[in-house]
Amino acid sequence: MTKTPNTIKHVASPLARQTLLDKDLTRPVAGRRPVRILPWLQVVKIGGRSIMDRGHEAILPIVEEIRKLLPEHRLLILTGAGIRARHLYGVGLDLGLPVGSLAPLAASEAGQNGHILASLLAPEGVSYVEHPTIASQLAIHLSAARAVVGSAFPPYHHHEFPNSRIPTHRADTGAFLLADALGAAGLTIVEDVDGVYDRDPNGAEGKKAKLIGETTAAELAKNLAKSKGTSPFDPALLEVMATARHLEHVQIVNGLKAGRLTAALRGEHVGTIIRTGASKA
Repeated sequence: MTKTPNTIKHVASPLARQTLLDKDLTRPVAGRRPVRILPWLQVVKIGGRSIMDRGHEAILPIVEEIRKLLPEHRLLILTGAGIRARHLYGVGLDLGLPVGSLAPLAASEAGQNGHILASLLAPEGVSYVEHPTIASQLAIHLSAARAVVGSAFPPYHHHEFPNSRIPTHRADTGAFLLADALGAAGLTIVEDVDGVYDRDPNGAEGKKAKLIGETTAAELAKNLAKSKGTSPFDPALLEVMATARHLEHVQIVNGLKAGRLTAALRGEHVGTIIRTGASKA
């Protein structure tokens, strides 16, 4: 009977026995531009409260516009949560649920909105898929159909950052993280306003509000903090934009105005363009 040597086999690596938080150590690898996985993909995020909650008057025109866009683009359509998620937050907070329990509850409503949208696009072969499928099988689904629908919420769920009472990483942030990770060609956020304003257009000084045609994430974050204004997207979106690797900009358009989404996907400036921290290839 032969004795099996009890030795540890090491793979030679400069990262061995070192911390991945050491910037000097990781710079040779992290400093390189990642490979774009799906560079031909256009990601479209549909607002839950702003579009889906409005019912057929808002949803059906968007569905028809997307249907006409399918021959031109391959799309990943992500849906956000609406008023039902806010109700869930209220009940959950009353019950004392932690933020990690509230996140998957809100994400479930975003998924329900996705199922509605996918059902309306089913005649074109469009289907709803869950996050694990998007992560590992999106390419094969998009080779079978021109578009796929999913939830825009990031899959943090019970691991959501415990720095607030409600999840800070919501649909807009999740859509951006996914689009940037896939190396998509672009991200268009569809809301019920023309873009981002310098002050709340529905507030006391709404008549003085001016549309911001183009800005950077850093400038917008500074201006919003100074004016204490509201924005049509998650505040955390500006934070993740600062560390973008692929997406150079995001455009926010009004989905209640016919043709805005089509124009944005064709490269036209029809809303607010927010430039990220990503550098050109």
